[in-house]
Amino acid sequence: MYVSKVARAKGVGTLLLDTVIAESEKQGIWTLQSGIMQNNNASIHLHEKCGFRMVGYRERIGKDHNGIWRNTVLMERRSGNDVQVESRD
Repeated sequence: MYVSKVARAKGVGTLLLDTVIAESEKQGIWTLQSGIMQNNNASIHLHEKCGFRMVGYRERIGKDHNGIWRNTVLMERRSGNDVQVESRD
């Protein structure tokens, strides 16, 4: 998600991501995933603040606005709701 420059550092990103998380919990979605350009520290920090964790990265997966290939980090957030796990027995 992208927030315009005039709205940055005012909590808009947190509000939007928290809303997505709350709706995903209501809908019973177990995992949210995000791919973020590795040099986008603000977005990585926002996702960490909202309960995401880094689970890996992909090399040279996308170009930035200058046409430079960038790595992306893979971030994930698991539901806080209890989930019944199927037994393999």
